[in-house]
Amino acid sequence: MQSRIAIPDRLISVILFLCAAVSFIAAPAHAQDTNSFSTQQRDEVKSLVRDYILENPEIISEALTLLQAKEEHARSEKQAQTLTTHKRALFDPKEGTVIGNPKGDVTVVEFFDYSCGYCKSMFSAVREILEEDDGLRMVMKEFPILGPASFLAARAALASREQGKYSELHMALLSHKGSLSHDVVVSIAESVGLDIDKLLEGMKNPEINDILANNRALAQDLGIEGTPALIVGGTIVSGAISKDRLRDLIADTRK
Repeated sequence: MQSRIAIPDRLISVILFLCAAVSFIAAPAHAQDTNSFSTQQRDEVKSLVRDYILENPEIISEALTLLQAKEEHARSEKQAQTLTTHKRALFDPKEGTVIGNPKGDVTVVEFFDYSCGYCKSMFSAVREILEEDDGLRMVMKEFPILGPASFLAARAALASREQGKYSELHMALLSHKGSLSHDVVVSIAESVGLDIDKLLEGMKNPEINDILANNRALAQDLGIEGTPALIVGGTIVSGAISKDRLRDLIADTRK
């Protein structure tokens, strides 16, 4: 069953009042022209509307609240449809950027940026939950939006898949305190056992450009504009959240 936005009774009354006012004013002119109002008639309608609003200013707040609710409802419906349309690309991506249990019973998707301070602040909670919950599977969507350093780190992480080190490099990059640069990324990659020559060559792979472009397109379709953004079950959560909040979302999905 399709959900509907409830319209407050007071707003319905206002709408009916205005319709009645328009009908009343338009009636004398009906025989002459049913498709237009005279300047005087339009002025009279405007005057009635203005007087009513001045006498009942609270309807403006009610109208804005209704508009906000309708916009949120439309956004949620669009997101739900997009989740269904792109289910495979989100939850079972061909790029295989999965950490945690690859066969877990709950999948969390995260759009993130290695230069994002909020992503880094939330990462400790994510890592703890991964250690505590052996049924959790996380799909990491590389979404570099904070400049060249972000793109560099994302390319390195995606290239590390060739050496089977994506999870290790991903966690090391998000754990890093401070800004990222070519030398810093190379140093971090060395620390997790990556062959740097192979990594640098792999970063030139055109497939990486396709993956990043596809992730940007997915984010745009979902209305995701910043990082981090999580998808847990059918819920999209924008911004960093606490460990307890994430654990509750996972538990709700598991039910």
